[in-house]
Amino acid sequence: MGTILIVYSSRVNETKGIAELIAEGARQTGHQVQIKTAEEINTEKDLAGFDAYVFGSPTYHGDMLPSMKQVLFMAERAQLKGKPGGAFGAYGWSGEANKRIFDTMNYICKMKMASGPLMVKASWVEDGVETAQAYGKEIAEMI
Repeated sequence: MGTILIVYSSRVNETKGIAELIAEGARQTGHQVQIKTAEEINTEKDLAGFDAYVFGSPTYHGDMLPSMKQVLFMAERAQLKGKPGGAFGAYGWSGEANKRIFDTMNYICKMKMASGPLMVKASWVEDGVETAQAYGKEIAEMI
């Protein structure tokens, strides 16, 4: 079994809640998961050695939080080409951060991405729990 790294930034812990649900889904497949905040990632070496990556940030004023941008800059240098990946984040209106993170991982880092970014506004909305857990399973099955 592999190990999945989930890195998130959060303002009011909604993105953290989604990260935890994704981790639950991945763990249900037998994989190990580490969850870290974007602030815990200081160099590209902090991203080394994992089998899959999931990055998330809330959308705030149409963009991701600056700490997630820094993670993506490090990911670009961390040799993640071909690794499975996914993107997520809480949002109120349109979820631009989710899409931008996903596209950066796909087109810049050249990762093997999930079917799309996870578009769940919050963990408690409608089928948020099931959808986030299914996303974790999808990424785990890509390993």
